[in-house]
Amino acid sequence: MRTIKVNYRDIETIEFNSGVTLKQIADKFQNRYNFPVLVGMVDNNITELNENITRSCKVDFFDRSSGLGNGIYGRTTQFMLIVAVKKLLGSEAEIIIDYSIDKGYYCEIKGVDIDKSTVKKLEQKMKEIYEQNYIINKVSVSRFDAIKYFKQKKQMDKVKVLKYISNSYINLYRIDDIYDYFYGELAYSTGQIDDFKLTYVKNNAFVLSYPDTYNPECTLDYVHHSMLFDAFNSYAKWGDKIGIRNASDLNEIVSNGKYNELIRLCETYYNNQLASIAENIYQNRKNIKLVLIAGPSSAGKTTTSKKLETYLESKGITTHQISIDDYFFDRSKTPVLENGELDTESLNAVDVTLFNKHLTKLFDGEKIELPEYNFVLGKREYRGKTLQLKENDIIIIEGLHALNEELTISIERCHKFKIYINALTQLNIDNHNRIHTSDTRKLRRIVRDNKYRNRSASETLNMWKTIREGEEKYIFPYQDDADTIINSALIYELGILKTYAEPLLFSVSETDPMYSEALRLINFLRNFLPIPSDYIPQDSVLREFIGGSCFK
Repeated sequence: MRTIKVNYRDIETIEFNSGVTLKQIADKFQNRYNFPVLVGMVDNNITELNENITRSCKVDFFDRSSGLGNGIYGRTTQFMLIVAVKKLLGSEAEIIIDYSIDKGYYCEIKGVDIDKSTVKKLEQKMKEIYEQNYIINKVSVSRFDAIKYFKQKKQMDKVKVLKYISNSYINLYRIDDIYDYFYGELAYSTGQIDDFKLTYVKNNAFVLSYPDTYNPECTLDYVHHSMLFDAFNSYAKWGDKIGIRNASDLNEIVSNGKYNELIRLCETYYNNQLASIAENIYQNRKNIKLVLIAGPSSAGKTTTSKKLETYLESKGITTHQISIDDYFFDRSKTPVLENGELDTESLNAVDVTLFNKHLTKLFDGEKIELPEYNFVLGKREYRGKTLQLKENDIIIIEGLHALNEELTISIERCHKFKIYINALTQLNIDNHNRIHTSDTRKLRRIVRDNKYRNRSASETLNMWKTIREGEEKYIFPYQDDADTIINSALIYELGILKTYAEPLLFSVSETDPMYSEALRLINFLRNFLPIPSDYIPQDSVLREFIGGSCFK
């Protein structure tokens, strides 16, 4: 039999018989991983473990501690939950896997009433599916046959989403006798998915949790963040009211040429949030001295802070914006990480003492000279820019550490109004394929970085892991201290971002380490019809990323 040479990460080369499965190759290297290998990379292409390898190649493997592996772990866990629902509750029950919250995923059951005990039984059924160690089979079928199958199963969400996919053939996955459609790869078998939890939340709803890349060893207990939960629920209910829950609902509106009406609705929803917050601040203007805005990358902080400033000034409140960046230490005094790089993300990079000294003086009625940070020279400069507050003036501060009490430690909490902003999308591809909130922000960032910072899609994708680590460390732990949440997600925006981001993603070459992630996003965007940007207002938060904003 003909043999092939398999090179593992330029470390070791082993000969195998041609036609060997990638799973058999992965087994040879399993002892190098802490958790079961879930997927491989063959010559820089994501490859599921059930694939046969017939030529010499270079391989790498990923377990659930990696971003790629964790996505596959999550999708497979969700499929196991879907199977558990069908087997335990029958065909009448339909599960909707919705938005992410506290490292878990909010799920609802339609068609059958459940309670806390039912959720425990579902978790036990999932454990049985794990113990059965079902091989997860992938079947390529024509799109029309898939539509016919899902019509028979009365899964109209699948029927509708497949209508807008141009592929002639699609992949269905099977556990035991249950088939489903997923737009991403799955694990080799259910026996690789050994850790998960279901937590009952309310009637017919629970949270599915499993290990993440920051804690791959085990599943953490779900912690309920009531304000974030309410923000997601509120947006989901609004989406239901206007008839948009899944990508196919959006595509139907686009195909009928009614996207301009949807854009107006979404922009009004976003503006109403700002109007409500401005009224709240106005009613408490005697106490509030500082408005602090923080959120993860590409959440829309800049536009939101400037629009909020306009709303407040329309009520007669004079506002002043101060940039935290202007209080960075000179580069020579910036703390250094273990790898020798400057630690510009942590609060230690900010001269908190000077910042608080200036805040105290301002609120005592004194005039101060504001610094301006020269990023080219890496030092603070003073160019005669001064500030003195009048009675009831408000300072607006937006930035990475704005919600951290240590940043404004000299000001009492009662004088602060804290705002957490994020793009909390409620849109899903279908009932079983959710959209990662971070994917929307990632696409926003790719478009903005290319337009304003001359960065390629590959460069932005390469930075994303570091960006996410900073968010986990410096933003998300403080979100519960916010007084309110702004949801900057716009239901229509993926149709817009597709037009701008897709060409940039196609520029990532097959030899680029970011190729697999670029390809994943390209496949993700195929679920959406493109929307022209003509009707997007100049003050839209989306203009911050695609250009044409009236805010400079």
